[in-house]
Amino acid sequence: MRGGRAKLPVLAELSGPSPGEARVWSLRRADFEAMEALLASLAEHRVVVLTGGRRLVGAVALAAAASACGRRTALLECDLSRPRLAAELGLEAGPGLHEYLRWEATPARILQPLALAGPAASRASAPLVCVSAGAPAADPATMLSSESFRHATEKLRGAYDLVVLAGPPHDSDRWALDAAAAAADALLACVSPAQSGREGRELRTALRRLPVATLGALVVGGEA
Repeated sequence: MRGGRAKLPVLAELSGPSPGEARVWSLRRADFEAMEALLASLAEHRVVVLTGGRRLVGAVALAAAASACGRRTALLECDLSRPRLAAELGLEAGPGLHEYLRWEATPARILQPLALAGPAASRASAPLVCVSAGAPAADPATMLSSESFRHATEKLRGAYDLVVLAGPPHDSDRWALDAAAAAADALLACVSPAQSGREGRELRTALRRLPVATLGALVVGGEA
């Protein structure tokens, strides 16, 4: 992701949720196979942050596939201004990362295990561990820039094979994304198939200034 207006390489494609589906995490066989191939290219990266318009769908798909493949995986929602993970996965809304960073909750209270179902989950050695954002925060950039957040991500890095950060958006929460990206080894941009022109250029410009390398794009169809 260097140089001019070059497009991001497409690393994988997801069909995404169909209109009317209740969950963003319903993976079709082709989607799982795409995520499995993507995981092979991420073998050297322990903490990966995702941003872009389809970031939540992409983060859940990546984390679920990693867990189903037998990797100990944690999914951490870092969009503190607009939490959605708990509602999408049927988890407790709080306490979450927000409460932990304010010293209002212990690690044991914010870690929520999610058991995967279906044939593809037969290789899973442990549940997917999720941390929701918790209550909306008015100052997400300040909270993600804190020593508490760095400590939390380092603890997760040491405990899990892969940590997936469902990051803040690249446009409205610029400084929050900077802070989340600083804790990661690599970044994936989750975009729709139609993302092009001005929108695509703005995304690539935003990614170039981040303190982490952008590996490429995960193209997600369907409804976000």
